[in-house]
Amino acid sequence: MSSGDRHEPDGGAARTAPPVGPAPQPDVDATMARARRAQAEIEFWPQERVDDLVAAVGWAAYQEDTARSLADLAYRETGLGDPEHLFTLYRRRVLGTLRDLHGVVTSGIIEELPERGLRRLAKPIGVIAVASPATAPCSGVVGNALPMLKTRNAVVVTPNPRARHSAARTVELLRRALETVGAPPDLIQCLPVTERQTTEALMAAADLVIAAGGPGTVRRAYRSGTPAISAGVGNPAVIVDDSADVAAAAELIVLGGSFNNGTSCSSESNVLVDAAVAAAFREQLARQGAHLCDPAETARLRTLLWPDGRQLNRDAVGRPAAALAAGAGIDLAEPTKTVALVASLSPLAPGGALALDDPMLGEKLAPVFTVSTFTAFDDALAAVETLLGRIGQGHSCGIHTTHPDRAARLAERARAGRVMVNQSTAVGNSGSFDNGMPFTQVIASGSWGGCSRSENVTWRDFLNYTYISHPLPPSLPDEETLFGAHWRRFP
Repeated sequence: MSSGDRHEPDGGAARTAPPVGPAPQPDVDATMARARRAQAEIEFWPQERVDDLVAAVGWAAYQEDTARSLADLAYRETGLGDPEHLFTLYRRRVLGTLRDLHGVVTSGIIEELPERGLRRLAKPIGVIAVASPATAPCSGVVGNALPMLKTRNAVVVTPNPRARHSAARTVELLRRALETVGAPPDLIQCLPVTERQTTEALMAAADLVIAAGGPGTVRRAYRSGTPAISAGVGNPAVIVDDSADVAAAAELIVLGGSFNNGTSCSSESNVLVDAAVAAAFREQLARQGAHLCDPAETARLRTLLWPDGRQLNRDAVGRPAAALAAGAGIDLAEPTKTVALVASLSPLAPGGALALDDPMLGEKLAPVFTVSTFTAFDDALAAVETLLGRIGQGHSCGIHTTHPDRAARLAERARAGRVMVNQSTAVGNSGSFDNGMPFTQVIASGSWGGCSRSENVTWRDFLNYTYISHPLPPSLPDEETLFGAHWRRFP
């Protein structure tokens, strides 16, 4: 459920979208000029006034009626996800982001290190261009805007064309809130149309680009010549070992895999379960509303999701489990209670070998996940490495276990920025009220996943820093301390 929700389709017709007329052509130069004037106006605001601004915007965004209307609009416009889940996700993101920002100092001197003669000042970056995705578009706008405003930056949103009405309405709400505290509304703007050339022009003109859209958007961000931060590709693999509480694991995995119809890049995607507890685990999956597909049903589901065996079917993205089942000719005992479809794959071969040509092992963006069994924990570790190497490297993985050493071994082996232990990757990756991960709209995946960061992107990434350095008494290092061990080992 993260903004790492980056691999949504770049277009396509919404199911019940609002009427769409021709969007006015934006003047990027004029938009940037307004943004720079607004940012210059608040550049030296004291912390108290900045905090008033953030509180006004946060409260306007968080109110229940507002959240409900924006969630409904996002669903009607994009047809992605579930309106109730969009509402829940939106309010949780806003509240969690505000919690993380509360009491944070982002203006003036933010750190003093007298023993080093250093003081550190926080300064804004300037104007930040935000390429916003179609998945959860309203929470994406607010979740980015709050920390960017907290750090005294201006924001220009370039939304996915599929979500431009949702993004524009959210931005208008925030602009009105800014006016109530005497802040310039042009601190946040939304381009009315997002053709490729317009987006590229905005990225080139901004001081920083945040890209949480499709892969094409991310590539354009890094080619823009402007410093850029992006989300990474998701495809979380999750291990359930023989010590796990299988009932709790099943509940969390179904919750994560089905939430908002699986549109998050953090949704559980491939589950590896110890053969010793596999039967009990599958029984618990069914109790949680998952339909376990037999091999024939799995084959039809695979064909529905990847008709040509390579490209994910855009019309299947974000659809409910019952709709996918109907499209794949899968009979459900209780369609209204089925929230996820489980594709059963062959057991892992010795060494954790996988059928890497199977598209079902990739990112699905639907309430679908696979289950494979293993008999040796090392095979499961190897399989996670293989899965991440194929799709989702640097993003995340998870494990359900009572053995801390196994979680540590997974973290050591996996090229992933996040390892969720006994929790849902979909709920935990991007910040949660029951873990220590900071709330974020951008789940970066480090150099492993082609990103410039490997952690959750937060307010800290939206500041420049100036160090004031004062002289100290000379302190020369001792040669024996530095080289003594080396000299004794290699005389």
